[in-house]
Amino acid sequence: MSNFSEFLSTRSLILLRSIYIANIILAGTVGWMSLFDPSRASITVFSGTTEPNIPMRIVGSFWLTIALLSGVGLLSPVRFSVVLLVQLIYKSLWLLAVAVPAILADRTDSIPIGMAISFAIWVIILPFVIPFRALF
Repeated sequence: MSNFSEFLSTRSLILLRSIYIANIILAGTVGWMSLFDPSRASITVFSGTTEPNIPMRIVGSFWLTIALLSGVGLLSPVRFSVVLLVQLIYKSLWLLAVAVPAILADRTDSIPIGMAISFAIWVIILPFVIPFRALF
């Protein structure tokens, strides 16, 4: 079937497009900053938990890619929902492997707590937005 959007209600498509818009704004901003202004990103995005470095710029390019693909997702929401699935997976993994252990060890100063909170919000929201049935 060529039109995957026929599987979703208008409300679901609006939610998907809203998430893509949020990705364009949020991932686009932090991605651009991390890639092209890592000194500023070190302070604002990473809460001073790391110095500007090459891995930060790699992550910035990844986030900027998420934003760009989300732009295309506005045109074809279901086809590009795999971008949201990737976000759900990587954010969940980071929370489980990095944030939760730091929080349990009372080492919240070692992680960007704002990032941890925003990742947790996305991990809670995305399972309700991703069109799993249409995607698989």
